Amino acid sequence: MDETSQKIIDAAMALLRDKGYVATTTKDIAKCAGVNECTLFRKFKGKKEIILHGVQQEKWRGNMSPRLFARVKWELRSDLEMFMTEYMAHITPDFVRLSIGLRAPQIYAETAPFIMKVPEAFLSALTAYFKEMEQRGKLPPLDYECLAMSIFSCTFGFTFLCASFPEGIANIDKQDFIRQTVTAWVEGIPQIG
Repeated sequence: MDETSQKIIDAAMALLRDKGYVATTTKDIAKCAGVNECTLFRKFKGKKEIILHGVQQEKWRGNMSPRLFARVKWELRSDLEMFMTEYMAHITPDFVRLSIGLRAPQIYAETAPFIMKVPEAFLSALTAYFKEMEQRGKLPPLDYECLAMSIFSCTFGFTFLCASFPEGIANIDKQDFIRQTVTAWVEGIPQIG
């Protein structure tokens, strides 16, 4: 990839993140990249092709794989905290806004496989972890895919809300959220009476 093409891709992905797919024009991309629109069209057929090149680059993906979750200690509480912490460290507010832009109906059929790599990596790693915990005699047989989906949903939901409402929808620190969520999963919600 030559330097000019990379500038165009970076500009397009940043604009997609900040403005969305429909509001981003090739004129905007060219201006942001510091090239004229003719140069843009010499390098790419159009906006869609630029975006599709961008999602193939590691710098514009969530860059999540099951190996991120390899630091397990085989202790449920600390391991669940690690899973949630790693997810939130890699899925930044910028990535969340970018992934929303990648869901535009005009490009979703092509971008969905890239978007789905993030939840697939989390879910497969967590499900495998639960199964290994059962093999080690530390968990009873359960529906581990359902449990993994529940924990992912909590983690994704918090991350999405923080990215969508940076001024704060809830007054809770990320680490406090992780600790309290994991405590509820591990110990249950205490009841009185």
